[in-house]
Amino acid sequence: TALASAQLLSARLLADPALALSYSKSRPLYHVTVDLPFDFLGIRSTRTASAQAARRAAGLRFVLERASIVLDADTTYTRALAAIAHSGLSASSATDAEQLRRIAMQRRDAGDASELDVQLATVNAGQEQSIAASDTLAVVATLLDLQSVMGLPSDAVRITIADSLVPPAPEAFLAATPSTGTAATLPVAAATEAVTAARLGLRVQRKSVLSPFGINAGFETGGSADDKGILPTVGVTLPIPFLNRNRGAVAEAEAGLARARAELSLAKLESDVAIAEARRTQQMQRSRIERDRILVASANRVAAMSLTSYREGAAPLAFVLEARRTSRDVLARYIDDTAEMWITLARLRVLTMTAEPVR
Repeated sequence: TALASAQLLSARLLADPALALSYSKSRPLYHVTVDLPFDFLGIRSTRTASAQAARRAAGLRFVLERASIVLDADTTYTRALAAIAHSGLSASSATDAEQLRRIAMQRRDAGDASELDVQLATVNAGQEQSIAASDTLAVVATLLDLQSVMGLPSDAVRITIADSLVPPAPEAFLAATPSTGTAATLPVAAATEAVTAARLGLRVQRKSVLSPFGINAGFETGGSADDKGILPTVGVTLPIPFLNRNRGAVAEAEAGLARARAELSLAKLESDVAIAEARRTQQMQRSRIERDRILVASANRVAAMSLTSYREGAAPLAFVLEARRTSRDVLARYIDDTAEMWITLARLRVLTMTAEPVR
C-alpha cells in the first residue's frame, strides 16, 4: 500500500520547467528560454486514475493478507484447543485404565479373576499412560506454534488457554455464511481494480504518442546598436511520431491488461469454488457433529456400564477394554470434528469478506 501510494503521488506530479541559457557570436548574443512541458490530451488525469485504481487494489490485497494472517492464528488457536481436549481425554483414559487395573488385582486376590486379566489390564494402563504423555507433548508443540504465529518467542510455553472446545452455536453458522449479494469478495474486488488500472494504463500509453508537448518562452538580448532592449520569443514543442510511436510501451500495457483480465477470471472461479466447497464442508460437518453428540452419550454410558459389569463379574476384561477403546475413539472423533467445524467457519468468513469495509 505504501508503494501504491507513492506511485499515485508520482502520477500526480507535474513536470518541472527547464531553463536554457545560451550565447552565440552572432547577434543577438544572449538567449534565455524557459520550456514548460505539458501532458497532452488529459494524460495526467488518466495516469492519476490508473494509479488510484492500483492503490485500491493494493489496499484490498492488504486487507486480504491481514485476514489470512488472522485466519492462520485462529486455526492454530483452535488446533491448540483440540490438542488440550485430546490431552484431557487421554489423562482421563489413563486414570480409568489404572482404576481398571486395581479392580483386576482386587478380583484376582479374591479369586474371581486370573493373572492374565491383571497383566492385560497392566499393559492397557501402560498404553494409556504413553498416549497421555504423547498428547501432553502435542499440547506443548501446538502452544509453541501459536506463540510463533502471535509473534511471541517459541523457546518455552508462555501462554495459557482458558477457553474450552465446544461446538459452535447456531448463530455462528449464520454469522459465518453471510450473503455477499452484489458485493464482490476481496480477491475479486482486488482483481477488478487491477483490471481498471491496467485499462487506464493502456489508455495513457496510447495517448503518450503525442507527448511530451511543451510551450517555451524567453527573450534575446545583446543585439546590434539599432536593436536595443529585449526581444521576446515564444514557441511550442510538438513530438513527431514517425519512428517510435510508443509501440513498445503500448504492447507492454496491452499484455498487462490481458494478464489482469485473466487473473480476474481466475479469481472469480477460485472464489466461487472455494466458497461452495467450504459451505458443503460446513453442512457435512454440522451433520457429523449432530451424530457425534448422540454417539458420545451412548459411548459414555457403555464405558461406565462395562466397568460396572466387570467389577461385578458380569463381563470379561476384553469386553471392557474394547468398550472403553470404542468410547475413547468416539470422543476423539467428536473433538476433531468440532475443531474442524470452527476452522471451516473461520475460513468461510474470510472467503466471504467483501470490499465494503475498505476505504
